[in-house]
Amino acid sequence: MSAARTTIGLIGVGRIGTMHAKNLQALRAEGVDLVLADAHRPRAEQLAAELGVRAAPGAEELFGTVPDGVVIAVGTSHHAPLIRRAAESGIPAFCEKPVAQSTEASLPVLQTLQETGAVVQIGHQRRLDAGYLEARRAFRSGELGWLHTIRAITCDMFPPPVEFLAGSGGLFRDCSVHDFDVLQWLTGQQIVEVYARGSNNGDPAIGKVGDVDSATTLATFEDGTLASVSATRYNGAGHDVRLELHGSEDTLQVGLDGSYAGRSAELEVGFPLGTHHQTFHERFASAYREEMRAFVQLVRGELENPCTAFEAVDASRVADAAQLSLETGVPQPVRR
Repeated sequence: MSAARTTIGLIGVGRIGTMHAKNLQALRAEGVDLVLADAHRPRAEQLAAELGVRAAPGAEELFGTVPDGVVIAVGTSHHAPLIRRAAESGIPAFCEKPVAQSTEASLPVLQTLQETGAVVQIGHQRRLDAGYLEARRAFRSGELGWLHTIRAITCDMFPPPVEFLAGSGGLFRDCSVHDFDVLQWLTGQQIVEVYARGSNNGDPAIGKVGDVDSATTLATFEDGTLASVSATRYNGAGHDVRLELHGSEDTLQVGLDGSYAGRSAELEVGFPLGTHHQTFHERFASAYREEMRAFVQLVRGELENPCTAFEAVDASRVADAAQLSLETGVPQPVRR
């Protein structure tokens, strides 16, 4: 199949959809053709003209062209019906996380995928990041020994609009879920219990919509290993996403490079010297490019699924437990 050209349809050309479209168009020389669609047709047509690709009148018309694969980059409320539409049409799909607006709403989607055997990749892009891949390799090879301490950090430089937060499900579900997912993927173990605490010292409006602007989760794995997962909306130095793996044989850090959003208190240390990232788009630019390349390879049958819908929903279950722990003030088991 890879010798022939591969047509990828993309639904939703907002900020992240536009990024995916540009990354897919960069694969044109590798045999990828792109078709765009958006609920606001002129927006799709404008981007299509800029990229020199085709635009369909809408999502249904795009499905009617029977593309080889479809990328779903629309609002969360539209994820589930479009995933099921693709599954029932036998078209492999990539969809931004989450699978649906809640874990409960995801379950009928998973049932459809089981019944149809459909191929669906969910957008947990950290699995395609070079640093996280190397950390996984180093741990799985035994180079680090057994892990005694894991620290995962996701710090946004500034919060998204309060309107987004009001429907995002909260800091654990829209932010820390990335750490929950990548930690389970990296270690090969499930998180079985979480204890979460949060605070609000920034915009009071965040608290008024039921969210926190900073939080830490203590996660316990099947073998008893502990991990701290910290997140905030207010990291003034820049966007900071890192992972520390402290093992009995060695220690490894992901994201500790010249762009690290911080500075040393040791006067003789000049590191870091690079420009700090401001958003996750910059921090994971390479991972997002690899994510689209991986989806094309998945469609062509050249690669195993980097992140299944079942794995993504499992990370959402951990986020649900963290939210419940925050609300109740006590540790919560992850219910599966």
